[in-house]
Amino acid sequence: MPRVLVAGMIHDSGLDLLKAEPDIVLDQVETLDPDALDPFLSKAEAILVRTQPITAEVIARCPALKIVSRHGVGYDSVDVAALTARGIPLTIVGDVIARSVAEHAMMLLLAASRRLPLYDAASRPGGDWSYRDSLAAREISGKRLLIIGLGRIGRNLAAMAQGFGIEVWAYDPFLSGPPPADVTLIDDLGAALPDVDMISLHAPKTERPILGAAEVALLKPSAVVVNAARGGAVDEAALASALSEGRLQGVGLDVYSTEPPAADNPVIGRPEAVLTPHTASMTQECAERMAVVAARNIVDCFNGRLDPDLVVNGEAIGLGGAPQGMQAGARGAS
Repeated sequence: MPRVLVAGMIHDSGLDLLKAEPDIVLDQVETLDPDALDPFLSKAEAILVRTQPITAEVIARCPALKIVSRHGVGYDSVDVAALTARGIPLTIVGDVIARSVAEHAMMLLLAASRRLPLYDAASRPGGDWSYRDSLAAREISGKRLLIIGLGRIGRNLAAMAQGFGIEVWAYDPFLSGPPPADVTLIDDLGAALPDVDMISLHAPKTERPILGAAEVALLKPSAVVVNAARGGAVDEAALASALSEGRLQGVGLDVYSTEPPAADNPVIGRPEAVLTPHTASMTQECAERMAVVAARNIVDCFNGRLDPDLVVNGEAIGLGGAPQGMQAGARGAS
């Protein structure tokens, strides 16, 4: 009987799908302690994993392993090379998170532009009601948004933004095929930065921040920066400095270079920053979709019908492969 190890808490719908398979034996470890997986590794033929690291050492201790299924689209905590060397597929959940993350990014763009934390504080006991006269809020209609990474999430955000009357630019040097209608592709990020009003990142983490101190310095004082892709894609210290010096309107972050963010992270103390705890995809609906697809990938693998578009290392092991592009799912996402 195939033995499936579920590493982390997932929606009951995903567990129910696995339990409904008569030949599957299910083990679940809800704690985030990686050592808690140890008793189950030697017999695991499949691992459904949320956030626990699946290192080369862990993989080496799984002689029966046939698939690792990520509960999400990011996989920078999984040693893909170690899986590929043994011909083991690593699967992701595809576009089921795209709309949820795009909604969250849209919320952050609105909240940061309108300086929601400051207006919220002014409305509460002890707050300064007269802040309503500050005219600190800025509208987003008629502004220009630059989306960095035009994958599934970026495309959903583009459509939402256009509904607000926003002009959408996009930067994605790895994009294959045409962009969505009415989205302008730019090929020089540095040259474009002074001309945009808002930026939303939906690209994988790179060796250095996509928006470092030099890039942040090019932005308008009225600009807003949102990162709902991966911590480290933006220089958080540079954002904090720009906010404190009045060189940015606002910042919206759902991901951080260290998670949870350290107490001395300078952006945490800025009242112009809208912060959420890596929850862009953590809605009730999206959590259920992720659990179901992650579980179904395992069932499909055992039944010989695995969708190659959901296999990260598919081309390397002869199964096709996941769609390419500068999208948050390419190396890591919510």
